[in-house]
Amino acid sequence: MIKAKEYPVETHSAQAAPLRITVVTETYPPEINGVAMTLGRLVDGLLSRGHLVQLIRPRQSPDDAPSQREGLIEVLVKGYPIPNYTDLRFGLPERGQLAGLWKAHRPDIVHVSTEGPLGWSAIGTARKLRLPVTSSFHTNFQSYSGHYRLGLLKSAIEAYLRRLHNRTAATLVPTKALQTDLARRGYLNLSIMSRGVSTERFSPAKRSEALRESWGAGPKDLVMLCVGRLAKEKNLGVVLSAFSTVSAKHPTAKLVLVGDGPMKQFIQSTCPSVILAGMRTGEDLSAHYASADVFLFPSLSETYGNVVPEAMASGLAVLSYRCAAAAELIVSGTNGHLVPEGNAIRFIQTALALADTPQDIDIVRRQAAPSVARLDWAHVQDAFVETLRSVISAHENPLEASKGTLSTRPVSQPIA
Repeated sequence: MIKAKEYPVETHSAQAAPLRITVVTETYPPEINGVAMTLGRLVDGLLSRGHLVQLIRPRQSPDDAPSQREGLIEVLVKGYPIPNYTDLRFGLPERGQLAGLWKAHRPDIVHVSTEGPLGWSAIGTARKLRLPVTSSFHTNFQSYSGHYRLGLLKSAIEAYLRRLHNRTAATLVPTKALQTDLARRGYLNLSIMSRGVSTERFSPAKRSEALRESWGAGPKDLVMLCVGRLAKEKNLGVVLSAFSTVSAKHPTAKLVLVGDGPMKQFIQSTCPSVILAGMRTGEDLSAHYASADVFLFPSLSETYGNVVPEAMASGLAVLSYRCAAAAELIVSGTNGHLVPEGNAIRFIQTALALADTPQDIDIVRRQAAPSVARLDWAHVQDAFVETLRSVISAHENPLEASKGTLSTRPVSQPIA
């Protein structure tokens, strides 16, 4: 049972009044995925700016306990493992309990970050209580259906997602391309809020020759890297094919996969030369990034792909399809390499061409980190707050709001 708990009371000026923000999510750190990482950064930004945050999420483990951070109230609800994603959980609908919580202590706005049963019930409850509510579109769940033999449900999943997001005052998306695509598919009230990257955490300076030696790589040997969940929807078959082609001509080349997932045993049995580094976090993850040379990003299901700017900030030559974050951050041949979306043959051919020309890899690597240095999380956090304030203002003054549009500040633009 959720128990109401009062927000901390702080004195502040009317002009810069802190917001009382409720964030509803079904994934959050220390869980490791792009959505959890992004949301953790946003909450950090809200707290550092003096806003008061109520975070509602599923309990991640039996010993999970609410955080004691100042300005943050965590409310933990029941959660159950997601099929094929047993390390993540979805929350059950909590409409009645959320209503009691928000009637007792009314937030200024509710932001729903995930689209599970908990998120759906939060949107319905907020609308019933006439609270402004926003959402984020992080994951193309409908595109996962084909990988898990759920193709017949693709239309139903798409309809569910569209209805969920269209019931909010604004749906935040990370790229202009995704905004255009979702608008074509019938989504309304779309606003761009990009992603950031920590250039202090991810840097070429984190390169470790000792780590490379542990992989069996000499100073001049090529190391290719892929970071992410080892699962079908990540399109890892293209990475394995690319490495097979490269290693046939360059036998000292290495492939390192950072992450875990249901494909791990398959990769171990079919590609024994691949280095499976498992899950890595913190400085260890930073060193794994920076100690490679080429980053392979084959996914076609990402809405953004946080690993792309992380790899670029780490000084890697990124090879990706022309979609999501890569399409906005990479000028092909300058600070990375792009191939047509879904063209696996071109992806493999380009990987081999890079292996054949190490001098070209070096040129791209030198350009990669400087090109994403401006993607500071502070700008993204400011844009998030600005959007929330715009939605609150529109909710309180609907006639005035009809004369303009929501304020957003996209911060991911290609380099000149």
